[in-house]
Amino acid sequence: MKSAWNDQEAADFVERYAAEGVGEDLALRVYTTRLLGSEPRLVLHGGGNTSVKGRARDVTGAELDVLYVKGSGWDMGDIEPPGLPAVQLDPLLALAGVEALSDEDMVNLQRRNLLDSKAPNPSVETLLHAWVPRTFIDHTHANAALVLTDQPHGEEICREVYGDRAAIVPYIMPGFDLAKAARATADAHPEAEGLVLLKHGLFTFGDTARDAYELMIEFVSLAEARIERGRRRVFAAAELPAPLASASEIAPTIRGLLANRRGRDGNDPGAGDEFERFILEHRASAAILAYVGGAELSRYSQIGTVTPDHAIRTKPLPVVLPAPPAGDLAAWAGRARAAVGAYREAYTAYFERHNPRYGGTKRMLDASPRVVLVPGVGLFASGRDARAAAAAADLAETTVEVITDAESMDRFESITEAELFDIEYWSLEQAKLAGAKEKALGRHVVVVTGGAGAIGRATAAAFRDAGAEVALLDLAGPSLDAAVEAGAGLAVPCDVTDDASVAHAFATVAARYGGVDILVSNAGAAWRGAMADLSEEVLRASFELNFFAHQRVTRAAVRIMRQQATGGCLLFNVSKQAVNPGPDFGPYGLPKAATMSLVRQYAIEHGSEGIRSNGVNADRIRSGVLTDEMIASRSEARGLSEAAYMRGNLLGREVRAEDVAQAFVALALARATTGAILTVDGGNVAAALR
Repeated sequence: MKSAWNDQEAADFVERYAAEGVGEDLALRVYTTRLLGSEPRLVLHGGGNTSVKGRARDVTGAELDVLYVKGSGWDMGDIEPPGLPAVQLDPLLALAGVEALSDEDMVNLQRRNLLDSKAPNPSVETLLHAWVPRTFIDHTHANAALVLTDQPHGEEICREVYGDRAAIVPYIMPGFDLAKAARATADAHPEAEGLVLLKHGLFTFGDTARDAYELMIEFVSLAEARIERGRRRVFAAAELPAPLASASEIAPTIRGLLANRRGRDGNDPGAGDEFERFILEHRASAAILAYVGGAELSRYSQIGTVTPDHAIRTKPLPVVLPAPPAGDLAAWAGRARAAVGAYREAYTAYFERHNPRYGGTKRMLDASPRVVLVPGVGLFASGRDARAAAAAADLAETTVEVITDAESMDRFESITEAELFDIEYWSLEQAKLAGAKEKALGRHVVVVTGGAGAIGRATAAAFRDAGAEVALLDLAGPSLDAAVEAGAGLAVPCDVTDDASVAHAFATVAARYGGVDILVSNAGAAWRGAMADLSEEVLRASFELNFFAHQRVTRAAVRIMRQQATGGCLLFNVSKQAVNPGPDFGPYGLPKAATMSLVRQYAIEHGSEGIRSNGVNADRIRSGVLTDEMIASRSEARGLSEAAYMRGNLLGREVRAEDVAQAFVALALARATTGAILTVDGGNVAAALR
């Protein structure tokens, strides 16, 4: 591993933060923390921290000794000075004489001694940073260091690699006890430049930010060199069926199997949705495929995490599913269901074995696996949203790398099951998870056709605001590119009038997120003309987009929803033309009337599967259907101003794309409503359904 230190960058950080009243040591602490955090082989998703000791003034002007230490919730890769809150040092040092301290009391004392009461909680390893008498301290969960420690002879290997330069600390769960052990070890080895925490990570010390950072890089490089020495081929390949199903073909089944069924009690906070779903992230690098394709996968994958805190995001163990033969997914789904069921039973037993140590006070987390290994296909990680799923996948990929290298030297070894339980059910970490609030449509995947148009973009924004992951389907071109640049969601080029294009688009969404929960079938265009003068070609073109395309995308969505077996929601942009046709709008109104019947037909045929089907009848929405030119011509024909024409309804207000979007969201949340058509037109009695 190479140092990323750059003198000019370091000077720029010092100059930049000096204007904000930040001293040089803290500025350079921020700089090197970012260097560490930007290297995934060192730090992933909160797995590390840094500190610097210094002086600061309190509100009275008194100068105090303080510890600037990474605060909870800050990412080391883009940390700013507020992410290293100042804690009074003397009260922390006074704790060194205390024999025992609960996690809650430790956190409370650390918060009580913050100079800024609004600052984030200092790291759980704050006391370790405080008690080691060095100015700059860096801590990472470097992959290479974990490879050395996560073996039966890990301590012996570390002594061989580092000699007296690093003192060895046995595995102890983070917190007060680890801080005391680390201090005792550092005091007993004053010549040590760092600490190796077995099964956990590395600490390095320095008198400057650069010294501590570059020592970390050196220590990691030494570990990497030791790994490379005498490396052998690791995994003998298992025999797999051929050909295999793809990730997009099996992802909806996996996503459905991971979903947790909620209670139907009206007091259940999840009663609005029968299932607690997960978003999936698929990975299939060459290293991952070699790992999941190994003949001994059921051994080395079921040992434990490579560093303790991974258990909080990934659970202690993944589930292993059978390889999926192409063309036989129904039989494979049955075997996969049995594997996930066995995992849940084993997890429940694991909880019941260890909860008594806490007097039965722990509340069991859901028993669904967070990482799924599929020979020949790769790994799937799950989370409450795409970001959480990606984080779990990053950790799972790190696990693959570390176990692969550990097995190349000897045998991978983790902490004990009891120690894994302690970290997974650690009150401090569980409090963080419990504090995260979910939005109404969190954990849902929404597909919006016509996604680059005005209503499509507004609908995508409304569903994102409600917490959903959104995929926009539309023709490739500048409009779709602009939607992507605006952060509208995953953009998938798709011609909804083409079977192959629709199939590819839904496969793309399934591969990206794991499946589909809500379809907003919105694509359309308005053909005009008197029926008696209309060519059959024009009428067929309108039916192709305004009716058959709705059927085409809905059929694709329902196939995925049925595979997931967690219900779903179909939403259609119909039109007031379906019930209140206007002159020369037959080519548009006729297929829209058929689409309204389609809404109800899907409600009839799939209600028993928990798939709801509803539509929106909107009128006079500025969009690709009602263009500025059309508004001008129609208002002129009626002798009205454009504004008066657009407000020609009972409420006397213009109806916007955002109003239609909110109607779609409302219908998605209406769990007891199906077969309904909601009007969004400002009030038009002639277009009322009844």
